[in-house]
Amino acid sequence: MGLAKKFLLNMSILITGSSGFLGGILKKSFKDEKVFELNRKSGDYHCSLAIAIPNFNERFYLVIHSAGKAHSVPKTAEDKKQFVDVNVTGTLNLLQGLEKTGIPKQFVYISSVSVYGQEFGNNIDEKFPVVAKDPYGSSKIEAETLVKNWCDKYNIVCTILRLPLLVGENPPGNLGAMLKAIDKGFYFNIAGGKARKSMVLAEDVAAFIPKVATVGGTYNLTDGVHPDFNELSTIISERKNKKTPFNLPLSIAKLVGYVGDLLGNKAPINSMKLKKITSDLTFDDSKARELGWNPQSVLDYLKYNDL
Repeated sequence: MGLAKKFLLNMSILITGSSGFLGGILKKSFKDEKVFELNRKSGDYHCSLAIAIPNFNERFYLVIHSAGKAHSVPKTAEDKKQFVDVNVTGTLNLLQGLEKTGIPKQFVYISSVSVYGQEFGNNIDEKFPVVAKDPYGSSKIEAETLVKNWCDKYNIVCTILRLPLLVGENPPGNLGAMLKAIDKGFYFNIAGGKARKSMVLAEDVAAFIPKVATVGGTYNLTDGVHPDFNELSTIISERKNKKTPFNLPLSIAKLVGYVGDLLGNKAPINSMKLKKITSDLTFDDSKARELGWNPQSVLDYLKYNDL
């Protein structure tokens, strides 16, 4: 039995956002510990952290805060406000609830590589400034700061995990959209689909938490391969017995992007979005690998598992 396992054995664990994609995988990964769930729909504590401070009945050894509003493009001022309400106010309410019951020994906050505020770049590590200005990225920066300061105040082992695109069964976000588009025959790559993006398997993140939670620190987690769109779409298409996705030449894509610039916010794509799609965005996880982070390749996972 590993050191991390000994520390967590028979200790109460709280997982927020347990009904979400990552939260659901997290709660399944702790088989020998008592796990309490907090979410808006079910579990041990029904609470919308954005509007209420939870009332706990026990003290937790480890808290994993995975609840939050996921990355999306806000269309209204109210949409933007929700990032603050859920990711910032929600985190503050959780911390205040924990103060009333008892301070945990370990706290893990599930953050995002969006805090770096970059739309392209390679091997961005944890020393890179967190300069995000968009509603999602900036809200995650604020939440990280709240958690770090609170953990410092109470001498709690604090871990921040900055995650890229999550992969697993029925994934959300851009990968989920790609899967649906391939199923319907609508998906196509642009300029050969050569842009590389960091991603990570949710189950690997869950498996790493017991170890990293005893140490603390801030870490990027990726699969270390950073597959490109062509590799992803080809494997998924083969797995689903679909035709290889069509490739749209960059020259035509640029023309479409220019038309999108003229149409404004209603256009599904513009020149800026095109640049983002066709540029690498990868992150360095060397710091985590020093602790034994040894994830699976997302491409290998896709070859042998249904999504």
